[in-house]
Amino acid sequence: MTGLSKQESTFLNDAMTGLILCLTGIYLVLSWVFGSWTRPMVVMAIIPFGLIGTIYGHAAWGVPLSMFTVVGLLGMTGIIINDSIVLVTSVDEYAEDRGLVPSIIDGASDRLRPVMLTTLTTVLGMSPLLYEGSQQAQFLMPTVITLVYGLGFGMLLVLLVVPALIAAQHDVSRHITAMRRGVSARANGVAWGLRTLWIAILAWGGATLGYAIWSKQLPEQITNAFPMAANMSPITGALGLFIMGSAALVLTTYIVLALGFQIVALRRRRAA
Repeated sequence: MTGLSKQESTFLNDAMTGLILCLTGIYLVLSWVFGSWTRPMVVMAIIPFGLIGTIYGHAAWGVPLSMFTVVGLLGMTGIIINDSIVLVTSVDEYAEDRGLVPSIIDGASDRLRPVMLTTLTTVLGMSPLLYEGSQQAQFLMPTVITLVYGLGFGMLLVLLVVPALIAAQHDVSRHITAMRRGVSARANGVAWGLRTLWIAILAWGGATLGYAIWSKQLPEQITNAFPMAANMSPITGALGLFIMGSAALVLTTYIVLALGFQIVALRRRRAA
């Protein structure tokens, strides 16, 4: 048992290294193909959702997760990314001639059949192995369950989650573009306000998340001010405080800038 435990631990370490290298290679290739650093993130964001079907399949069949599950996950990653690439490519092609939202709807409807065929050929081809009762087939059960259930759930999630992520990325890019224009705007008040916001968020991140990562604990001043963070792990508490603090800074800056614009507009009206 000790030898098997060491072998499994060594295999999991090697598999984790292989997974990281695999995802890095996929990301670099997709970045080169799409000509973007953010679009591959939308394509690869579907990978964690494949775990939903994997976990459900193992629970339904009463099979524990093992190193053969990791092998199935590596294979499922490549297949599920292909479905996502097909969908994202179609949406980008349609977006050249029409709006983004109509392109997402048309792309998801037009690529429904290719995605289904890609998934069903693999799922139906491996389904007989699920009901194979031989001793040799039992070793492959975790891998087969991972591929069948992971791809089955992944097909639905690709058609639902990926279009939503494309739309969300578009919304976020609009805000980032507006932020860049605001920083380079001729209105000094807006530019300096946004720069101050960035500096404040970075400083707050260093005081919470950065300090927790470096020292593996939260500063006493923050835990005294926020007692709820003291009961959490340092990273979890620091991440929650960073998100809440950043949201508060953004909201405050938005209110200040909005009031400033209203004051300027009132002054112009009175002058006119």
